[in-house]
Amino acid sequence: MSGAPRETPWHDGAETLRRVDCTLERHGTAILAILNDAILNSTALYEYQPREATSMAAWFASRAAKRYPVIGIEDGSGELLGFASYGAFRPHAAYKYSVEHLLYVRADRRRRGIGRDLLRAVIAAAGTQGYHLLVGGIDAANRASIALHEQLGFTHAGTIREAGFKFGRWLDLAFYQLHLPTPEDPVDG
Repeated sequence: MSGAPRETPWHDGAETLRRVDCTLERHGTAILAILNDAILNSTALYEYQPREATSMAAWFASRAAKRYPVIGIEDGSGELLGFASYGAFRPHAAYKYSVEHLLYVRADRRRRGIGRDLLRAVIAAAGTQGYHLLVGGIDAANRASIALHEQLGFTHAGTIREAGFKFGRWLDLAFYQLHLPTPEDPVDG
């Protein structure tokens, strides 16, 4: 589903890691923990309340229904260190070649190349599936994420000022985009 091999070993300099296609059964609890940490401790997600465990079944089902990948990175013991996916950019038919991605790395494993590998995997998967535009909505204060996106060819498409309010302050939402050379023959309808 991801356009990447089911399990792809790589090294972060300290250990062997592997890229995997995530499943609800194997990774749902870890993905929920990573998301809830981002909700409670960062502005990576403009949400206030942690998600319920029951939400993960619907989250995975919605991705499977549209063939959107959920790509993860595991360490040698099978612990999920981060994950990425994408979904519809907007629900209207004319946006069918555009997707918006998400990418989260466990707090204790950031800045080790995991995010870069996940973003490269998402780019490859979107191209394999014939999408033309990959969009990332990033909190404008998240310099590390913005730098990563720019290093992989994303360009700034605009910023919505004061789009969210969290932790007692207004948050600006920056959009970054990457055009892919697909599909070969786009069609209306």
